[in-house]
Amino acid sequence: MCLGIPMKIIEINGNMGYVEINNVKREIGLMLIEDPQIGNWVIVHAGFAISKLEEEEAEESLKLIKMAASIED
Repeated sequence: MCLGIPMKIIEINGNMGYVEINNVKREIGLMLIEDPQIGNWVIVHAGFAISKLEEEEAEESLKLIKMAASIED
């Protein structure tokens, strides 16, 4: 199974950009999404933004990821 993490674009430099979530910043490729803009929320997988999403969707996804991480077997 693959997991994509919602992150917010904070800087763009050509086809590359920086995203951030919870004070963690990563450089990613932006060439797989159309018209990336600072402030967009994107799903990041394997170092690339693979899709855009609305802020509400990002918050819900992050909430579910945190819940899943806290589940014990």
